[in-house]
Amino acid sequence: MVGVDGSMPSREALLWAVSEAAHTGAVVEPMMVWENPYREMWLPHVEPRGDPLALVRQRLDLLVEEVLGPHPDVPIEPLVAEGAPARMLVGAAKGADLLVVGNRGRGGFVGVLLGSVSFHCVSHAPCPVVVVRGEPDGS
Repeated sequence: MVGVDGSMPSREALLWAVSEAAHTGAVVEPMMVWENPYREMWLPHVEPRGDPLALVRQRLDLLVEEVLGPHPDVPIEPLVAEGAPARMLVGAAKGADLLVVGNRGRGGFVGVLLGSVSFHCVSHAPCPVVVVRGEPDGS
């Protein structure tokens, strides 16, 4: 299982996971999560345009092909979900041999060693976690 959001550390995490899977014969499950920002707000219900999970799946498929090419050397089984990214990754990691995440995602503060999602995964995942570091500037 590998969490991806399009950030450079998540791209590096995907590459690391594929390299590891090539050595172990594992299947790589890249997961991208969509979080509805209006779910918990006291606002009139706003329906997103189109099917958000279909759009996330399309983005994930494009990202996987961009990072790995059209024919990766290992089996890839992309997953998408709606919810809080940290919680969804930890839940999806049940039964996984390994959870791989980048040290920083798209938000937060540049220069922090771990982002909130990677910290949550390290603290709560039901399996071993590998955190792949990006560059110190957050790229």
